[in-house]
Amino acid sequence: MFSRWNWVACAFYLVLSICSPDASSGLVQSCGHIIPESPVLAIGSNFTALCILNESCLDFGNIYASQIIWKIKNRLVPKEQYREINRTVSSVTFNDTSSLATPLTCNILADGQIEQNIYGITVTVGLAPEKPKNLSCIVHQESRFTYAMTCTWNPGRHTFLDTQFRLRYRWPEQIFPDCIPKDVNNSCTIDDSQFFVNTEIWVEATNALGKAVSDPLVVDPIDIVKPLPPQNVSVTSGLLPTVLQLVWENWISDAVMTLKFNIRYRIVGDTNWMEVPPEDTASPRTSFSIQGLRPYTEYVFSIRCMKEDGVGYWSDWSEEKTGITIEDQPSKGPPIWRIIDTSQSPACWTVHLIWKALKPYEANGVILLYELTVRDKSPLSSPVKKYNVTSTNYTLQLREGTYEVTLIARNSVGPSPPSVLLIPASNSKAPVKNLRTLPKHDKLWVGWTAPNNYVLKYVIEWCLMSSSSDCIIEWQIVLGDVQGIDLKGIKPFKCYLITVYPLYADGQGSGQSVKAYLKQDRPSKGPTVQTKKVGKAEAVLTWNHLTVEEQNGFIRNYTILYKTIDGNETVVTVDPSKTEYTLSSLTSDTLYTVRMMASTDNGSRTGPDFTFTTQKFGKGEIEAIVVPVCLAFLLIVLLGVLFCFNKRDLIKKHIWPIVPDPSKSNIAQWSPQVPAKHNISSKDQMYPEGSFTDVSVVEIEADDKKSFSEQDLKPFDLLKKEKSTSEGHSSGIGGSSCMSSPRQSVSDSDEGETTQNTSSTVQYSTVVLNGYRDQTPVQVFSRSESTQPLLDSEERSEDHAGGADSTPQRQQYFRQNGGQDETNTDRPCFERTKQITHANEGDLVGFVQLQISGQSSQPLGLGMEKNTQEAAVSNVLQTCTEGQTVRPETVEENPLSVDEMPKSYLPQTVRQGGYMPQ
Repeated sequence: MFSRWNWVACAFYLVLSICSPDASSGLVQSCGHIIPESPVLAIGSNFTALCILNESCLDFGNIYASQIIWKIKNRLVPKEQYREINRTVSSVTFNDTSSLATPLTCNILADGQIEQNIYGITVTVGLAPEKPKNLSCIVHQESRFTYAMTCTWNPGRHTFLDTQFRLRYRWPEQIFPDCIPKDVNNSCTIDDSQFFVNTEIWVEATNALGKAVSDPLVVDPIDIVKPLPPQNVSVTSGLLPTVLQLVWENWISDAVMTLKFNIRYRIVGDTNWMEVPPEDTASPRTSFSIQGLRPYTEYVFSIRCMKEDGVGYWSDWSEEKTGITIEDQPSKGPPIWRIIDTSQSPACWTVHLIWKALKPYEANGVILLYELTVRDKSPLSSPVKKYNVTSTNYTLQLREGTYEVTLIARNSVGPSPPSVLLIPASNSKAPVKNLRTLPKHDKLWVGWTAPNNYVLKYVIEWCLMSSSSDCIIEWQIVLGDVQGIDLKGIKPFKCYLITVYPLYADGQGSGQSVKAYLKQDRPSKGPTVQTKKVGKAEAVLTWNHLTVEEQNGFIRNYTILYKTIDGNETVVTVDPSKTEYTLSSLTSDTLYTVRMMASTDNGSRTGPDFTFTTQKFGKGEIEAIVVPVCLAFLLIVLLGVLFCFNKRDLIKKHIWPIVPDPSKSNIAQWSPQVPAKHNISSKDQMYPEGSFTDVSVVEIEADDKKSFSEQDLKPFDLLKKEKSTSEGHSSGIGGSSCMSSPRQSVSDSDEGETTQNTSSTVQYSTVVLNGYRDQTPVQVFSRSESTQPLLDSEERSEDHAGGADSTPQRQQYFRQNGGQDETNTDRPCFERTKQITHANEGDLVGFVQLQISGQSSQPLGLGMEKNTQEAAVSNVLQTCTEGQTVRPETVEENPLSVDEMPKSYLPQTVRQGGYMPQ
């Protein structure tokens, strides 16, 4: 086993042996080589290669054949294919070279560590050439006197090797140079050919694996000539409208060969060629007249030629030339039809005559005008009417009847045969039966069953239906023995209305119509649904039909899909003729989403969603609730009105209280010392019902142990003097000047203020006097809430101040009956008085008005008998409505005398209508 250093030395030696200048093969010397060197192998054959090591490498590096490994394109060859011949030679065998690749290398692997390439070869795998087949040659005329021969063959299979082909030819006694193909392997051209001598021609194919030779071809080049096509072709028209003449030149001499010709032609715009019969052009010539053409029609012509005996090849077609024939009379009359409009009046027709322009081969020229003749077929016929028209339609105004219309087309040569149209008074003849349509090969086939009577012609009308424009009618006339035609120019996804009329010799049958589609598709859009009426459990949906442009086919059905927000979708199928549908069994006060789908034979399309909410109450439910409520309300209002009408006096008293009239006051007749004398005959006149108003009670306290002093009575004396001095200029109310000096009202908070100005307005109080028969009545004072100012003559100049707190005798004095006196909140008062009824009128003596000063809070009062006062108060006054009670105050048992009483200016009783402050 080699050590590592031995292998390093061996590798160094191999490098030196490769780079040694003493190598026998030049600069490179290897430790071995492979035989055969660069072999060419047939695909699928066996192959064995030998790797031979040099003796020098064996002596230096201890290298042996057992250490050789083989590789194909760096891929290790299995060792089963190795064989060690001796210690310097190793072989490898391949049973099938189909998978053999290049390069094939011989390598040394010593001790399984270092791999060193010894030698490598290139292996070429391919096939031997096959015998060329189908050798043929053709002589091409390049000019008037130059001919080149080109031979072609089938080279056979691909050899994967470099294969050379050679075209070889010779005369019987002369061999010519080989023709080697350029850039191809299946053809070769000989520039100069000689006629009228037999030439032997063959092909040889050669490569590294072998050689192959084709079968020889012996031919005279004159028999394989392909001449040039005729030149300078021209077309001229003759004297007849169906003849054109062609003229041309031949570029091959008659001395070399005689030719025959082939002429083809077609109408301009047509793709189908027509040919002149070969026997008509089988002789040599340079011109030819073509007959049987259409008048006034443009044709295209082309010519070719070949050897007269038919040996050789046809030339290419010549350059195309055109020519046009002259005009002739139209061969037939224009097809004519009519459209009758009776919308204005059934007895007066608007007849639209329409006809089709003749086709070019029927017109035979330029149509200059149309001659239209209208003849009335009725017994009282009018003169024949003639019209010259340049368009293809004309409108007539005719009376109801039978008419015969004749149409003639005229060109520069003459008129056409007449076309006759019979317009009957009514379409009473039998119509066609079983009208049907069928799409077929991008055409719409229309078929029908003929009626029993003999039919001369059929008129087929069709028009593209549109919702935005009128239907433009197209029509076609076919013979009576036809029971079906193909309509051309029909567009897919469009609806057509097709009508068939049978024409008889003596009239016209009624038309039968059908709608048809060439192709159908799903609708362009879905229907838009809306609600017409929404109830509690039902909803009426409405929609519009899709326009004919949006349908794209026959609508087979409508589908309604509706659901709640969280519910399942319900599907309802509706007939396509309907535009309204009622949804039932809906939930009240619920939001629904509905959409609609239109379906054709080829699909469906859904419209937009629409939402609606069902009503909370059904029809009549709201009326059933509102009407009773309204009736109950009206009843309550009516009862309230009746109650108010019955209690109108009580309501009037609370809302509009009676205000006394100061002009009727008798205050001037009252005297402080002597009660007034009234001439009242009866109690009813003195105290009529309703003469009393609300009163308030004011307490007057008097000290029963101390009488008024002179100082206390000074204000009353001054008041008395003032009254006496003012009687001369009274304002008309008892001589006093009432309303002369208005004052502000005194608030409850001023009760304890003794320094208030005398200009403050006092309030009025009412004194209720009550007594039994001739007894002296007890005077009870109540406070009025009125702020009516007193007259100047009725005011006190100054309240009398007293010291009620320093004497044990009690005096009666005025107090305001408010809630401001927090120290004595339980003091009784009267807010209002009861109305005096007839039962207690006898117990009343009268009302007296009392003026009270707003400044002084000193006690002022009169001595009253206690028992009499209590009786009077208990008979007249009641507790006030605001929670205050009547608490009459009495004086001591020894009242003051009249002279000793302080002067007081108190009003007396007021009659009904008098001024009674509230």
